[in-house]
Amino acid sequence: MEVPEPAEGARLLTDSFGRVVRDLRISVTDRCNFRCVYCMPAEGLKWLPRAEILTFEEIERIARLFVERLGVESIRLTGGEPTVRADLGVLVRLLAAIRRGDGKPVEVALTTNGAKLERMAQPLRDAGLTRINISLDSLKPARFAEITRRDSLGEVLRGITAAVRAGLEPVKVNVVVVRGWNDDEIVDFAEFGRRTGVQPRFIEFMPLDADGTWSMDKVVGADEIVAAIHAVYPLEEVAHGPEPASRWRYADGAGEIGVIPSVTKPFCGDCDRVRLTAEGSFMTCLFARDDYDFRTALRGGASDDELAELAAMAVGLKWAGHRIGKVDFVRPRRSMSQIGG
Repeated sequence: MEVPEPAEGARLLTDSFGRVVRDLRISVTDRCNFRCVYCMPAEGLKWLPRAEILTFEEIERIARLFVERLGVESIRLTGGEPTVRADLGVLVRLLAAIRRGDGKPVEVALTTNGAKLERMAQPLRDAGLTRINISLDSLKPARFAEITRRDSLGEVLRGITAAVRAGLEPVKVNVVVVRGWNDDEIVDFAEFGRRTGVQPRFIEFMPLDADGTWSMDKVVGADEIVAAIHAVYPLEEVAHGPEPASRWRYADGAGEIGVIPSVTKPFCGDCDRVRLTAEGSFMTCLFARDDYDFRTALRGGASDDELAELAAMAVGLKWAGHRIGKVDFVRPRRSMSQIGG
């Protein structure tokens, strides 16, 4: 892998396999207004006390360190559901003001369930948000309500429309495909994307559910997803970089789709992302067994040099990749909502 040169004043975060960290995922809350069946129990989870969640000022300090001194180029805000965090636009504005070592602005993105976007999309865009991914696992109202345990499909669809109108293009729609739940809607989502101009991103079901019901037989693989769409709308593969999604464009020019093959075709060898949980735990992989306590370091008076060394040490110990489907795979102790996507 070719390692890019660092911008002036920046130090690259490189692991022992030569992978360079370019993307920082920051969870701003573990709370969510949905109760998706593959993510958390109907009653929800035990939420973190507010005092344990990083403040905007703490998040901004860590983000600035990673961008200005450690070469990170993009930041993605996640949850839980990030839009339930009060005054999210204030944080977006703080982050959008950060400049990389080469003077370019850092990219600020958001992953959301979209239920609150109808009124928030334009203010977030005005605050400096550059990209957005909206989670949507069914286009059928009854099924949507069954999956999310919320009757909110209309709100999400209006949120998608608002995101497009706000200029957050391309709007990407994340679809977790689970066999027997929504795999019969793969082509429906392709048609939805072609009609609206959004980009569906089909995601293989991963073992990050809170109640531990995941199994390999529920995974709909990337090849099966692409074949289902290709049979109706011919596709051509698009070359891509370290981003997790394999990209495919329609042969007739009517847009494209993405497929994230986390289980059947892991992209660990090109991984360029790390994660910060809402309570300040630094993780180098969604499935990492170890994490590193940034919150205690921050609140204990650690200097930027000390925080940078902690990050470098953690990234230096990053493993080759997860072992989903192997006999030695160990599920992480947190669910997806507690880690941040």
